[in-house]
Amino acid sequence: MFTIIGERINTTLGKVKKAVENRDAEYIIQDVKKQTQCGATYIDVNAGARIGHEKEDMKWLLKIVQEATDLPLCLDSPDPLILEMAYALVDKTPLVNSISLEKERFDSMMPFIEGKKCKIIALCMDDSGMPKTSEDIINRAKTIVAELEKIGMKRDDIFVDPLIQPMSVENNNGTMAMDAVKAIMSDLKGVHTTGGLSNISYGLPKRKIINRNFLLMMMANGFDSAIMDPLDKDIMAALKTGEMLAGHDDYCMNFLKSVRAGDIEA
Repeated sequence: MFTIIGERINTTLGKVKKAVENRDAEYIIQDVKKQTQCGATYIDVNAGARIGHEKEDMKWLLKIVQEATDLPLCLDSPDPLILEMAYALVDKTPLVNSISLEKERFDSMMPFIEGKKCKIIALCMDDSGMPKTSEDIINRAKTIVAELEKIGMKRDDIFVDPLIQPMSVENNNGTMAMDAVKAIMSDLKGVHTTGGLSNISYGLPKRKIINRNFLLMMMANGFDSAIMDPLDKDIMAALKTGEMLAGHDDYCMNFLKSVRAGDIEA
């Protein structure tokens, strides 16, 4: 089944940042409960926006979020020390966001990951910058998966992020991501693919319809996870329909259940 990483508890979002600043636990609790009810698989927790406060904000958020849901968390920080602290505070196997092939991040994250019970998001980024072709993405994916396997990570615990880039920047960014995902899911059997879905529509109007259509096209190429908003009813309807059409919904039961509940409308 498709893995939904609920993206809403992120202090780059104005309302979340304000709630964290004011220690408004009820706002966070209600949002997390809604994400849980709407079908999230993981709740992403990112406290990085308030410079100088990430550690204390992350500790507070982890306590509040875990009181509001039984779902596992996605620990989201560029700082391995924050991730180490957060890892010690979670009570379910987390998804860690993230490692890349950039030397500084790779060298600091590998010791953190080794020996830990966790899943990992692996970015197809290296010191040369963002990938420019699908071949760049595929080669980087193969390299980072091989490195993670060397320290005992199982492929089922690796979520490869092809780094979805905006269509407003380059006409081929959509097909580049789709081609890369198709090859990764074929050549690296057992891994997962994920990414920030809404990156594709950055800088364009009518972003939600772009995101919905792109999700279905990515799913047709094997994409099996996304960092997305589970409260967006239309994209969740597209996801459930796509799962059904791809043959991942036995006897269409999840689709039919969603239709009866009013979650999927004409």
